[in-house]
Amino acid sequence: MGAHRVKVILNPRADLGRAWQAATYLRPIVEEFGGADWSGTVFPKHATELAYQAAMEGYELVISAGGDGTVHEVINGLMQVPLEHRPRLGIVPLGSGNDFSNAVGIDHRPNCALRQVFTGRAHRVDIGRLTDGQGREEYWDNTVGIGFDTTVTIRSRRFKLVRGFLIYLLAVVQTIILNHEAPDMQIETDCESWHEKLLMLVACNGGREGGGFKVSPDAVLDDGVLNYAAIRHVSRPMMFRLLPEVMGGTHGRFRQVRMGQFLKMKVKSSLPMLIHTDGEIYSGFGMDIRQISLEILPASLEIVR
Repeated sequence: MGAHRVKVILNPRADLGRAWQAATYLRPIVEEFGGADWSGTVFPKHATELAYQAAMEGYELVISAGGDGTVHEVINGLMQVPLEHRPRLGIVPLGSGNDFSNAVGIDHRPNCALRQVFTGRAHRVDIGRLTDGQGREEYWDNTVGIGFDTTVTIRSRRFKLVRGFLIYLLAVVQTIILNHEAPDMQIETDCESWHEKLLMLVACNGGREGGGFKVSPDAVLDDGVLNYAAIRHVSRPMMFRLLPEVMGGTHGRFRQVRMGQFLKMKVKSSLPMLIHTDGEIYSGFGMDIRQISLEILPASLEIVR
């Protein structure tokens, strides 16, 4: 590949700023494979602009070097481009969770992941699209969470001294103790519809979030369907009981948990929804989104692995 066919988008602030150091030993590997043009992100959603621009300029491969948030932004840039002009995606995991790269089968060691990107084959994966009641759209690659796990995500940003999975585990414990809202939700999919109080609803393309919670162990990125896991309104002790089960992916056997598959889903809530898309806050405290729809876009992105 020539130097102008590959674009590396680096988020130097991923993993609490440690990604910047990682870039120094990744550069020689990039040069070994013919070089690339590098861009660094300097503001939120910058990677979306950079990825879209790279596609417009004819780059064939865009490499996301950062965490799940960076991949999420890059995908939102690439998905704005018609399929026939959409560059392939490479991922170098430099974040704290790296759940999507794990689902894709990317090596967790950044230098090995980068070699994988340059020597691997392209595989098509499904991508999800979220549209809210105000008509705002966003693409997502791994999970969309409503309720509990979004509060966990917001809380996890406050921990600066711990790394990786431990950040999310601490945030989960805090959220169980301090937040216990379960709004009335009306859910309608292409297969079923139901109505109940839910602490948490997660739509899954990949099976894992939060650096190791196996929310939907059966979810596969290229099977043409999305999965979901919902936890009904349960007591705090029951949430603590379910915690190790979600870590092991065995929570589906509890009657308080509902799991299934869908192509399209509409969600209406009695209260404003807290929503994350791939760990990025889509709707936080103080926002008033009470209706969203989710759908799958099968085989819409090529990822090199």
